[in-house]
Amino acid sequence: MRLAILGTRGVPAAYGGFETLAEELSARLAERGHEVTVYARRGAVRERVDAWRGVRVVFAPTLRHKYLDTFVHGVTSGLHAAVAAYDAVLFCNGANALACRLPRLLGAGTRVLLNVDGLERNRRKWNRLGRAVYALSERLSCVLPDVVVTDAEEIRRYYRERYGAESAFVPYGSDLPEPEDETVLGSLGLEPGRYLLYVSRFEPENNPDAVVRAYRDVPGEVPLLLVGSAPYAEGFIARLKEEAARDPRVVLPGAIYGEGYRALLANAAAYVHATEVGGTHPALIEAMGYGRPVLVHDTPENREVAGDAALFWDAREPGTLARLLSDLLPDAARRTALGAAARRRAEERYRWDDVTDAYEALFSGRDPNGLRSGPEC
Repeated sequence: MRLAILGTRGVPAAYGGFETLAEELSARLAERGHEVTVYARRGAVRERVDAWRGVRVVFAPTLRHKYLDTFVHGVTSGLHAAVAAYDAVLFCNGANALACRLPRLLGAGTRVLLNVDGLERNRRKWNRLGRAVYALSERLSCVLPDVVVTDAEEIRRYYRERYGAESAFVPYGSDLPEPEDETVLGSLGLEPGRYLLYVSRFEPENNPDAVVRAYRDVPGEVPLLLVGSAPYAEGFIARLKEEAARDPRVVLPGAIYGEGYRALLANAAAYVHATEVGGTHPALIEAMGYGRPVLVHDTPENREVAGDAALFWDAREPGTLARLLSDLLPDAARRTALGAAARRRAEERYRWDDVTDAYEALFSGRDPNGLRSGPEC
């Protein structure tokens, strides 16, 4: 089939969950013989390339603005896709619901999937207008695409109960390759198994500041590494750096991707996850896939992912994380047991081949075999 993925910042991935999905899914679809295109934004990928891992990369115009970037790029990508006349396309991000009909603008019978992610309108970075746009997009998501995709059962339940709309449940994969180059540890002054890791976009609802405040009350010399960044969040990041400067154990190296990112995940003593918004978060399940013990902010979506293989804390009460870490970091045997449980859960539930099977079926108009999905919207 001729397939395309739209609505992400593109590949090679240099941002977040949708970009990870675009890279890992497109590469596997290409390996299976499909002709795959990923639409990208200039300045938003690790390097500008025409092809990546067997996938064609097309750069569509956008408007670099906090409230317009995703929407404008979705429209320009959708118009390009209309000319290309793909067999099927996957839009990422519910904000692109309005663009879902564009690939069929010139009469092509293109099948359109939309992955809505989590409840984006709940992010604190959006003003009243931004939240209203995302609320409208939720409704349009159940009308304009052929299939709505949700990456967590909790999000799937939300769409069913609020809008009476069924969706296809397809999570992410956790099975990344073992890192071959671990020089990033030395460059950051880290030792394997001797640092705590947090990875996320630096945005208020991801609570990196709460993690820093909690760590001040954890004894010992183990560094806390906060990996990430975010566009349009300069004020929040400046305040985070002020918080981090109060504890010399806290290290903020910025965003790290690819081999360096995998090396940091594979060698961490433990992984802290603090997101409030969203469904299945790739960084969490990837840490689980590498057998890291995970300490997770307690939300229904995060509990669905980590289950009984995690320790849960409350980002509104940083002391809950401080107490867990104070007990866990000195206890190597417990960390090993928790990491093994996390790996087992990831291997059972979050495999990229299963994810690819599901999307391949949806692109073809079939109900994914063994997937817990209902009728389409």
